[in-house]
Amino acid sequence: MPVAQQIKSQLTGSSWIRKMFEEGTRLKSIYGADNVYDFTLGNPGDEPPAAFGQALRELANEPIPGMHRYMSNAGYEETRAAIAEVLAEDSGQPVRANHVVMTVGAGGGLNVVFKAILDPGDEVIISAPYFVEYKFYVGNHGGTTTVVPSLPDFQLDLDAIAGAITAKTRAIIVNTPNNPTGVIYPAETLAALNQIVEQKSAELGRAIYVISDEPYAKISYDGVTVPPVLRYIKNSLLVTSHSKDLALPGERIGYIAANPAIADVGMLVEALVFCNRILGFVNAPALMQRLIAKLQRESVDIAAYQEKRDLLYHHLTSLGFEMVKPQGAFYLFPRSPLEDDIAFVQEAQKHNILLVPGSGFGQKGYFRIAYCVEKAMIERSLPAFTALAQSLGLV
Repeated sequence: MPVAQQIKSQLTGSSWIRKMFEEGTRLKSIYGADNVYDFTLGNPGDEPPAAFGQALRELANEPIPGMHRYMSNAGYEETRAAIAEVLAEDSGQPVRANHVVMTVGAGGGLNVVFKAILDPGDEVIISAPYFVEYKFYVGNHGGTTTVVPSLPDFQLDLDAIAGAITAKTRAIIVNTPNNPTGVIYPAETLAALNQIVEQKSAELGRAIYVISDEPYAKISYDGVTVPPVLRYIKNSLLVTSHSKDLALPGERIGYIAANPAIADVGMLVEALVFCNRILGFVNAPALMQRLIAKLQRESVDIAAYQEKRDLLYHHLTSLGFEMVKPQGAFYLFPRSPLEDDIAFVQEAQKHNILLVPGSGFGQKGYFRIAYCVEKAMIERSLPAFTALAQSLGLV
């Protein structure tokens, strides 16, 4: 066999998102791009904010001597300081540059964290529905995942989490705003989770970390804000990227921030920096580090995302689709009208609508819509959604 048994197994059950994206390419070649409604991939269609282009031009016209050379494996001091300043303001915690490690996106950051904290057989708790790559990332570093259900409104089931903690538990992943549901976990939930983690860590005599994966933290609606995990959870590690809030997914620029309140936080950060190097990520791209240092208070147009959310949400619910109204990110996660969510997604393809089944996120009976697409495409898709609903007897 030319590949490892584990990888062969993972390939068989790999991402539905990519499978549907590839199906979209096939359908577009047949019907034309304007007649296929592709809601599969969380790939922002909007351009980065104007401040990004301005910073890029300034750096190109007045390059910093040595700006393309090697740097500290933690990243540029000035970039980490700029990030730490905003995190300290938001969280009220004394976050400093030495608590931040620049990474190759959030995916790279999560792998660095798991490499640093997991021993073989350690367990990581995730709540369904979840970003499918979590299982692969944990498995990369000898860990195992324990999946617990969320509540019917997709909020964290704290009792289920507490009940899943064992002597092998090393971490709990939270993702807020959540992919695929768009829900935001309120401050009281994070505070209660902190109590569980503190109690269980003391009982078991080992640190349990809460890893907050939050690339959508700046994308929230209706006046709702995302509570800063560093404020509410002592043993917290924040992992994020600028793929969504600055619309820079192709640049793979992100970071890890360790809560200063973590015991032996200096050793933990030293381990993160070391793992950044030995995993081969080494450093986040130098050019992007220079640019995002000036952009920590910038974001894409959130109002435009809310407009797209409302357009789809109101149309789909008027057709009889049931869903929790998302508070952030750029996804809808409706209940499938068919018990078999894969069969429903295949039915949608007959109307040139490309969706991702909830099974791909560990939640059967639902489907995900990524509305980070052009508004014009959403508008063109509405009659197709109506026809789909009619074919299933919803209207």
